[in-house]
Amino acid sequence: MNHSDRLAAFVALGQRLQNLSEDELASLGARARNQNNWFTPTNVAYAIKGIAELLDEEPLRQWAGRYPAEPEQPRQIGVVMAGNIPLVGFHDLLCVLLSGHILLAKPSSDDTVLMTWIASELVKIEPRFEEMIRFAPRLNAADAFIATGSDNTGRYFEYYFGKKPNLIRRNRTSLAILTGRESEHDLGLLGEDIFRYYGLGCRNVSKLYVPVGFSFPTLLDALQPWHHILDHHKYQNNYDYNKSILLVNGVPHYDNGFLLLTESPQLVSPISVVHYEGYQHEVDLVERLTTVAAQTQCLVSAGGQYPGSFAFGRAQHPQVWDYADGIDTMKFLAQF
Repeated sequence: MNHSDRLAAFVALGQRLQNLSEDELASLGARARNQNNWFTPTNVAYAIKGIAELLDEEPLRQWAGRYPAEPEQPRQIGVVMAGNIPLVGFHDLLCVLLSGHILLAKPSSDDTVLMTWIASELVKIEPRFEEMIRFAPRLNAADAFIATGSDNTGRYFEYYFGKKPNLIRRNRTSLAILTGRESEHDLGLLGEDIFRYYGLGCRNVSKLYVPVGFSFPTLLDALQPWHHILDHHKYQNNYDYNKSILLVNGVPHYDNGFLLLTESPQLVSPISVVHYEGYQHEVDLVERLTTVAAQTQCLVSAGGQYPGSFAFGRAQHPQVWDYADGIDTMKFLAQF
């Protein structure tokens, strides 16, 4: 199977995902939720739609054309996949297979239903992929590794995978930049970046950078359409718990009934909480963002006006070349 065949199969997979029936989506969503209660049918459908966009033919071909069509020799690439949001490991699957290598995958125990399903759909389209996709509990046979996890598991990965070529990703989170000039519509779009997947993704906004004197009630009012997020009992439990902690400790905060905003230098916030930090002027903002660049997955701003940022509402819609942690996975694979 050559590069053109592999690329055509992924384009066909994107078309297949676009044309899933409501019954197919409902059945898949129910199976995923039975495995992981955070994976609601709505969020599963949203993730599948995002992957279909990722596999749009023209940008996919342009991206793939930047790299060697075939490896010097196909290698077994061990991939330790995360499972914090639905199908988060798909981009690694795409990169390994499109580059002509063999995928030796260890999916997260929280996301085996969706990952094995999408792999089986790909094999239905191009049966020759069956010999290139292997799901395994152990990755001892791998020639190189790609692993995604926390800072703690990153040290574990370095210890066990350090003797072979490896690409290891650690904790990152995403930040929003506000100027105080955003419209109500802009602020409403920011809700997508905060609440989608219940804030569990590394592309979810966990911290706001706001000008000193920013009007938080305006923001909280604009986010009201997301009040239904409390319908998920786990989110409700997190909100109740974190609110009680803030109240018991006397921590100043804003509360709109389903989201808590509190000032903090920390980037990562608990579920249902978003941190904020004030800045005096743009030079001050740039300095702060530079300091935390290594822990930042992406930035969002109104209309994507801030250099290098995504528009509000688009954090969960990366292009196929928007690599996690800014590390070029295809370049890593091209060395073999």
